[in-house]
Amino acid sequence: QVQLVESGGGSVQAGGSLRLSCVVSGYAYSDGYCLGWFRRVPGKEREGVAGIENDGETLYADSVKGRFSTSKDIATNTLYLQMNDLQPEDTGVYFCAARGTWCYVLLSGADLNNNYWGQGTQVTVS
Repeated sequence: QVQLVESGGGSVQAGGSLRLSCVVSGYAYSDGYCLGWFRRVPGKEREGVAGIENDGETLYADSVKGRFSTSKDIATNTLYLQMNDLQPEDTGVYFCAARGTWCYVLLSGADLNNNYWGQGTQVTVS
C-alpha cells in the first residue's frame, strides 16, 4: 500500500521560509496520483493547500497562492512543499496526501477516507 512519511516542519519567524518533504512509497508514476498537502489550523477545518498532478501541473488554495509551491522528484519518490513568506495564520499541522484522482478532487476534501496520508508535521510561525 501507499505510505507517506513527511518531515521539515519547525518554527520560523513571519516572512521566513520552510520546505516540507514527503517520501512516498508503494507509489508508481504510472498510478496517476495527485500528490498534495493539507493543513489543520486550530479552530478551522482541514484545508487542502496544494497539489501536483501526475503531469506536473500544480493547484493551490487561494490562501497560499503566490507564497507556496509544490514539486516532486520522481526519482526519489519525494514530494515537496516550499513555503515562503510564512504568516502566523499559516501555523498548523501539515499533512501530505496521495490519491488516484485529479488534484481538484483531492484538495476539495471530498471522500477523505480514500486518501493516503502522512503523519503530519507541525509548522509554527510567529
